Formats: sequence, structure tokens, C-alpha cells
Amino acid sequence: MHNIRKITDDIIYLGCSDRRLALFESAYPVKDGMSYNSYLIKDDKTVLMDTVDKVCAEQFYENLDEALGGKGLDYIVVQHMEPDHCALLQEVVKNHPNVKIVCSQKTVSMIKQFFTFDIDSRSIVVKEGETLKTGRHELKFIMAPMVHWPEVMVTYDIKKKILFSADAFGSFGAINGNLFDDEVNWERDYLDEARRYYTNIVGKYGLQVQMLLKKASELDIKLICPLHGLMIRKNTGLFVEKYDKWSTYTPEEKFVLIAYSSVYGGTENAVNLLASKLADKGVRNIKMYDVSITHPSFVLAEAFRCSDIVLATTTYNAGIFESMETFLHTLVSHNLQNRKYVIIQNGSWAPNCGTLIREKLEKLKGTEILDDSICIKSTLKPEQIPEVDNVVNTIVKSLGI
Repeated sequence: MHNIRKITDDIIYLGCSDRRLALFESAYPVKDGMSYNSYLIKDDKTVLMDTVDKVCAEQFYENLDEALGGKGLDYIVVQHMEPDHCALLQEVVKNHPNVKIVCSQKTVSMIKQFFTFDIDSRSIVVKEGETLKTGRHELKFIMAPMVHWPEVMVTYDIKKKILFSADAFGSFGAINGNLFDDEVNWERDYLDEARRYYTNIVGKYGLQVQMLLKKASELDIKLICPLHGLMIRKNTGLFVEKYDKWSTYTPEEKFVLIAYSSVYGGTENAVNLLASKLADKGVRNIKMYDVSITHPSFVLAEAFRCSDIVLATTTYNAGIFESMETFLHTLVSHNLQNRKYVIIQNGSWAPNCGTLIREKLEKLKGTEILDDSICIKSTLKPEQIPEVDNVVNTIVKSLGI
């Protein structure tokens, strides 16, 4: 049974959600599932904006047929070639043999990698700022390379002031009936997953996002239609503001994130003491994560949000304990910049993970090591309490309390 929804009088939502999905891209936990968005513009010419993941194939075909209402499909705009958005492209072409595909030049090459149909005879290759008139609508194409693949473009509907934003302004999570951000408590219930989506999927490419934001600043955007998550019409300004902070690696708030791993409890006890002393000094909204049990995607999202980070772990096999090493790899690979760190190392006989952590962090632009003086040998000793107090005072001063 079809399940199509109206975005405007002549723009129809064809997407679907997968609530059985455990790991998006086999990497990121999605306890609330995932949505895959596609849109049909019904004008003098019909325009399909991307397709969806293959898991939603049957639903999508029914939705498309119903939305077309017997009309042919004139154009498919391919904004992004990841299979969660283009998996059904070949089948749609097969069912609509006269359709033209509007895309960037890099997309043509990628279509040949994924599919076997003749793209050259049906492609309309567009460049920055070129437009397509379909009747009442005029679509302007804006290149967005590395947000977050090299072929990406976004599409601005000049007449309706709608930005079809590809993977930009997306979010983890299924769509639960409500399509728009003003139909839910978006800032309370959805912003965290939008942040986790951005930081993990797009976060490495801050410079490229800044380039897209500059182009978007010249547009009058009333509605954002992403390929994942809710359509944004109330919080467009807030979302753009968040993207500006995330893509410039500017902390959203001045607070402390404590990320630790502990084998036998010695390191955990030390950071619990540290957190208590910070609280007694007036530090609020402290976040603590055991990286051995919390997926790094959640901790990374908090790292993008905070200003100061405490990393505490033990030396293991003459290196960094594995779960902390994984989290550090996540920090570095996603290019987190402009953060202040405290390093706490542990080791029963040869503690040296602190030096290795410092070496990794120094790869990140704007890194400041506030303190790395605490070295625990198995357990924190009473005579080390002044060292903890010094770290507390250093963090408090950094936060400006």
C-alpha cells in the first residue's frame, strides 16, 4: 500500500523508514531507525529527487507509481551516489526508459561504477549555478563536493524557496508520521541525533561545509528537504547556526567531557573523584563516558559540543588501551579541532600511554594540552590528591568559572 505525503501542493514525499536497522552504514547505532527521503515534483515536467535504500524498494515503487498517477517521469535529479539514496536508480530507469538524469559530471562516472544502464545517452550534466525549468518550478544546482562525497550537489527551488540538501542537514532516526520539525519538539528530541549524524558522517569536512554554507547564505531558504530526517521549516536558522559551529570546530558550550576506559577500576575511580571535585567547584553539565561500552559515535558528538576534554586510560601492551585508542582514532579521523585536553594515564609497571595520546592529539589543529601530569600506577594514592586538585583548578580556569 502506498504511503505518499504532500510537502507542498505539488511536491510529494516518497520516502520511507527502516526501524529494524541496528547499524547505519554497518557502523553507527540507530536505536530509532533511519529514514530515506525522496521527493517528486509534479509540474509540467515531473522530477524525482533521488531514490532510496534498497530495503525500502517495494514501498518506494508503490509510492512513485501512486504519486505519478499515470504520468511519465521526465527527470531524475541525482544529488548523491551513496547506495542508500541511489540503490533503485537502475530499476527506475528501466521502468521509465525516456527519463533524463540530471547530475554532476562526477556522478556520471559513479553511475558507471554502480550500474550497467546507458547513462551517457540520458544524462544532463549540470555545473554550478545552472538551472532547470520544469514549469512553475525552477531548480538551481549548487555543487557541494565532499559534503560528504566528491560528486555531491544540492538543489534550490527558486520559486518555492526550498533547498533539497542531499546529506547536509540530515539526521539519524526514522520518521514517525510527522514530516516537519515544527510538528515535534525538534530541539529537545531530534537535535542530538542531528549532531551525531553530522559529526560522524560529515564532520571531517568542515572546510567544504563552510563553502556550502557560504553559497546557502545567498539563498532565501524557507524549507530544507534533506535525504535523511525531518523536513526543516521552523529551525532553519538554528540548524544553519549549528552547522556553522560544527564545521568551524567551535564548541557549542563551555563544559567538560570526561572520556575514560578502566580495566580494574583504578582509572574509573580517579575520574569519578575528578568529576566530584569539579562539581564542588561549580562546574555544571559534566559528561562522562566509559568508551569501552559507549559507541564512539556518541562520544564524538559530545566532543564536538564541548570545550574541554579529559582523556583517562591505562597503558596496555605498551600502548593505549584498545577502546580508548579507537576513540582517539575517531577524534583524529573526524578532524576535531580547537579543543583543550587533560590527559590522565595509568600503568602498573610501565605507564606510557599519556605520551602516545599526546602524539595523536597534536595532529589536530588548535589542540591545547592543559595538563598531563597525573600518572596513576594501578590506583590513585592519597599523596596524589594535590595533583587532582591542580587539574581541577586548571579546568575551572579554562572554563572561566
